[in-house]
Amino acid sequence: MTMGKFAVTPGFEVGGAMFRPEQLAVLGSIIGEDAKIELTTFKQLYVEMAEDRIDEVQTELKKIGLEIYPSGFYTKSLIACHFCRGAEDAGLEIARKLNEAIAGLATPGPLKIGYAGCALGTSEPLLKDIGVVKIKDKFSIYIGGEPKSIKAGIGSLFLSEVPEEMLIPQVLKLIHLYQKYGKMKEKFARFIDRMTVEELRARVS
Repeated sequence: MTMGKFAVTPGFEVGGAMFRPEQLAVLGSIIGEDAKIELTTFKQLYVEMAEDRIDEVQTELKKIGLEIYPSGFYTKSLIACHFCRGAEDAGLEIARKLNEAIAGLATPGPLKIGYAGCALGTSEPLLKDIGVVKIKDKFSIYIGGEPKSIKAGIGSLFLSEVPEEMLIPQVLKLIHLYQKYGKMKEKFARFIDRMTVEELRARVS
């Protein structure tokens, strides 16, 4: 039996992205006995199951409010905070738009993008490849966070005072540069070291 894999997320809400019990019950009931579910570090479930049933299963999962994304070397769905300051103050709508723009883009290596609606940064955006932090009505973008290995480190401030209308274009420019100049399986942090922050900043400004 040929197996295929895809990612599942619950989407964004005030209070955080959470799977509802009934969603997990449906997921477990329809994927089949031979399927496997893996909990990832970027708030996705990876589902590995019979490839010939994937389209059917994904359709049913979308009906119950779950979001479907590709697994592997792609931009992951946005890893966001719990929007504890409220939808408007924390920027829930721009986070949703950012997710729609970036999730599922093919990249040289898996790319994690974090979003925090205030400077508390509870979603740990500075440990993501690209981190977005909302400060009042503007945004700061950090790049190169690395949470693993003996060379773990926080991201560097890339741009500050970014207006809302420029946030998604700036993040997409960064991703496109990684797509164009990144080497296969090259981590984003290593890509930044090779290209340099200054060069990348010049290319997106």
